Amino acid sequence: MPLEFDILTLFPEMFEGAFRAGIIRRAVEAGLVQVRVHALRAYGVGRHQVTDDAPYGGGGGMVMKPEPIFAAVEDILGLEPVEDLRAVDLPSRFRAEGVSVVLLSPQGKVLTQALARDLARRRRLVLICGRYEGVDERVRQFLVTDEVSIGDYVLSGGEFAAMVLVDVVTRLIPGALGDPGATFEDSFAEGLLEYPHYTRPAVFRGVGVPEVLLSGNHAAIVRWRRQESLRRTWQRRPDLLRQARLSAEDRAFLDSLQAEGKPGEGEGRPEVE
Repeated sequence: MPLEFDILTLFPEMFEGAFRAGIIRRAVEAGLVQVRVHALRAYGVGRHQVTDDAPYGGGGGMVMKPEPIFAAVEDILGLEPVEDLRAVDLPSRFRAEGVSVVLLSPQGKVLTQALARDLARRRRLVLICGRYEGVDERVRQFLVTDEVSIGDYVLSGGEFAAMVLVDVVTRLIPGALGDPGATFEDSFAEGLLEYPHYTRPAVFRGVGVPEVLLSGNHAAIVRWRRQESLRRTWQRRPDLLRQARLSAEDRAFLDSLQAEGKPGEGEGRPEVE
């Protein structure tokens, strides 16, 4: 069964062409995923299909109304409307059925490779693209199973975040990538940044490829790549080392870097427990 993505948005035109190339297109054509984009305004309230209103208590901006969002999710998942939200635990029901209703929100849990793996295990992901000042709190309380953010910065809406999430999760579906082991070598896959890559020519404008990569010594290449991955993480994202799975050899190499005293682009290597 393919993993199903349903995206709820006020701006469906933003997704035109977004999934028509690369890995996602191939995954769709192979029947590994399905991606559907739903116009939230079609579920709007009244003749004018209203989807937002002024916030209670005053203040600037608009808030996305609960009625269109609940109606859209209920329609997509084939549910009868719930009269009293306190009478049924929809998020628990969704989880039990392998469904995640995800609100793309700056207040959510930051999207990591571990969270992406968890989402990839579900059978269906309904993605709600937030807009304006946010969504009515009752959507968070009684409909959403997960809140996800793609970073600590401000976007105009959740559409770009939804595109990122679809891409990140699709890559983890077996068969989506040509190389079955590719996802394990990506940056963050094992808690570290990826090692440097080189290809032909062996010498470009006076700069050559590291000799070890030309040696044919597989064990030496594996060791070099691991050490360069550790070095790059230590230099650029030392915070990741706190959670990474490190061997005694890894720790010894990090100690040697610490002794050199040149953390590079990062803020200095943290203590590694």
